[in-house]
Amino acid sequence: MSKVIIIGGGAAGMMAAISAAENGNDVHLYEKNEKLGKKIYITGKGRCNVTNGCDVEELFEHIVTNKKFMYSSIYTFDNIRVQEFFENAGCPLKTERGNRVFPVSDKSYDVINALERSMKKYKVDINLFSDVTDLIIEDNVVKGIVVDGKKIYGDKVIVATGGYSYQSTGSTGEGHRLAAKYGHNVTKCSPALVPFNVKEEDVKELQGLSLRNCSIAIYDGNRKLYDDFGELLFTHFGVSGPTVLSASSYVNDIIKKKELKLIIDLKPALDEQTLDERIRRDFDENINKNFANSLDRLFPKSLIPVIIRRSLIASDKKVNEITREERKNLLNTIKRFEFTLTGLRGFNEAIITHGGINVKDIDSSTMESKIIKNLYFAGEMIDVDAVTGGFNLQIAWSTGYLAGLSV
Repeated sequence: MSKVIIIGGGAAGMMAAISAAENGNDVHLYEKNEKLGKKIYITGKGRCNVTNGCDVEELFEHIVTNKKFMYSSIYTFDNIRVQEFFENAGCPLKTERGNRVFPVSDKSYDVINALERSMKKYKVDINLFSDVTDLIIEDNVVKGIVVDGKKIYGDKVIVATGGYSYQSTGSTGEGHRLAAKYGHNVTKCSPALVPFNVKEEDVKELQGLSLRNCSIAIYDGNRKLYDDFGELLFTHFGVSGPTVLSASSYVNDIIKKKELKLIIDLKPALDEQTLDERIRRDFDENINKNFANSLDRLFPKSLIPVIIRRSLIASDKKVNEITREERKNLLNTIKRFEFTLTGLRGFNEAIITHGGINVKDIDSSTMESKIIKNLYFAGEMIDVDAVTGGFNLQIAWSTGYLAGLSV
């Protein structure tokens, strides 16, 4: 039996503790917060998107950074096993649109409770309010940790302290600092799965408007960088929502250097000819009305003034006076609703961190450091990230489980 020390009581840390303990180790978990799973508690708007129910092979398609590094951990503890784990731990699950898996209760604390019950079952020693400030390293072998100035010795140490996202939950990069102190390369970290800032002022008029079925594309000049279909949310500063958050991970490095173009197709289900016929039909029914009063069936109320201005058609112009060329401008505005993306929001609004401990410094088959023996890493602190939909929590569960199994 080894004495295993886990630093961090988030998703990866708790799963590592369970995995290590169920394999007969004496496990001690140290968490600096007053409770476990603070970040889990707020994920998925408090519902916790536990994983994604897609085919296992499809998981890798949704990992943006270093997907090959994840082969061993995901095949060791895949999304099917994750679901089985939570079901068996007393947290029934359900699958929603996009194969997103949630607790039946829609309560993230049921996920945390399931993890806590499992740790209790395997007699994990949980230490809250415990701030780990250093590792004890002798001859490139980890021997323990320093907690609030006190040395605590152990045989193996798993570090799972998260990245920089949602810093109010305690993710402030201390694990990265410890890793770097003892020779690990930590790549530059930046916010990921994060909203965009937009240049155009009229975005403020759309604040709070959610478009459920729109198509987006992001361009660098004429080069398309990303496209997606789904939900988009306008904010006082720009755009957010699942489609945009996922896009941020793919254009993260480029948008630091230059502005990009976002084009929204407001009616992706209709091609231009069909949309034109729809507009003419609406116009025929409102032939004596002002243009401003003819779009109620096509768009939400808050969107109409912006559409009118961008179409360059006078709002008080009678529908029967609108020319073919003006109708073409309207159609173009609807199919190519354009904004200038000027940058990403900060870590406080980011769901995850892009960057982290270089995967070349970690053995992907065990999660053990290649530099310090008996030291393991798990979760968001590693340079691996994915799009929205439960994939980032899957990375946490898989790497945590494999680290715990490997000790």
